Amino acid sequence: MKTESDAAMEGTITGRVEKVASDEGIEAKILAERVAEGSVVIMHTRRAAVGIGQGLRTKVNANIGTSPAFCNPDEEVEKARVAEKYGADTISDLSMAGDISGIRKRISAATSLPLTTVPVYQAVAETCLENLTSDDLIRTIRMQAHEGISSLVLHMISRNTLRHIQECPRILGIVSKGGSMMAAHMILGKCENPYLEYFDEILTIAKKHDIVISLGNTMRSGCISDARDHLQVEEMHANISLANRAHEEGVQVIIEGVGGHVHARMISRYIREYKKIMPYPLFVAGPLPTDVAMGYDHIAGCVGASLAAGAGADYLCYLTPAEHIGLPNRAEVKEGLIAFRIAAHIGDTIKYGSVAKDEALARRRAALDWKGQAALALDPERAGLENPQGMPCSMCGPFCAIRVMKEFCYNGPP
Repeated sequence: MKTESDAAMEGTITGRVEKVASDEGIEAKILAERVAEGSVVIMHTRRAAVGIGQGLRTKVNANIGTSPAFCNPDEEVEKARVAEKYGADTISDLSMAGDISGIRKRISAATSLPLTTVPVYQAVAETCLENLTSDDLIRTIRMQAHEGISSLVLHMISRNTLRHIQECPRILGIVSKGGSMMAAHMILGKCENPYLEYFDEILTIAKKHDIVISLGNTMRSGCISDARDHLQVEEMHANISLANRAHEEGVQVIIEGVGGHVHARMISRYIREYKKIMPYPLFVAGPLPTDVAMGYDHIAGCVGASLAAGAGADYLCYLTPAEHIGLPNRAEVKEGLIAFRIAAHIGDTIKYGSVAKDEALARRRAALDWKGQAALALDPERAGLENPQGMPCSMCGPFCAIRVMKEFCYNGPP
């Protein structure tokens, strides 16, 4: 099977490229060239295709999935539906309890969105860390690929990096769950990371199914006091080297970086460093520019993600109000998703200067068209909820500034 990358390198414009180009408002030929060079990936299912990368709208991923502490598959399926309804571009199923393959199958049936997994989660859930083997990890990747996932996350921490973690003066060590599992497996087995040892085999699997590989951000900071260190820099260069290998084999690849907790003044600088030395799409979890927003991490994350997207990040992983607390409920999935869609939109206005939708809404506001402006909001349902009849708002009533200006002073824009 030819991947989207293979086809683009041969000069072929696929149906998926044509669809994404139409969705994004760019020429299919230009998009295919970006896929060929690796600066754009096409993440797809049988029913949908999403472009992520250079020159495209910043995309937002929503995490869902069961945990050993709370396993309600019906709830996770409903969260997937909520995520699609409120504008998620992709979904990550991070399930670690219940019939994991069955849950993923139900989520795939309930939405058309591309689905990402972290294979080590299922492998550990079904074997436990103490019994985990390299064969378990590769078998899980094969199984998930056969089941039709769109993307998988690999945490590529090496034994060399692992040796230096305890020497590093961090308040919090590895805060990546997948990364910590791989580290524990390597310590327990006194072995190298199986993903590094079997990377060629993983590339073969990914190429066969045209799965996008996302190289995980294991060494991200767990608090803003843990400033960027040599471990993060080493991971950045190591992941770029692995991405180069994947791209050469025709496998689409994304790099995760600058996620976790990052001081606000450093976010843009770190993003630009990544984008300066690699062409691949950059996926950012958060980042959170403060540690004290528990219960409101979706708001703090929106601030950090706006800065990251504006500096060049291509793909955001949302945070919900439940971050650092527990699994989000459906309402929290929506809140987190809307917050990060706002961040993506702000980032796009910085990157591209595009304010067409903002201007369209402003013109409806100037015309005192309440329903019209609500329809253009990122969440039309919420925007129109308090005023379903489109009457003057309850704050100003007849003394609306726009109404007063129209009546006494100003006729409005041309």
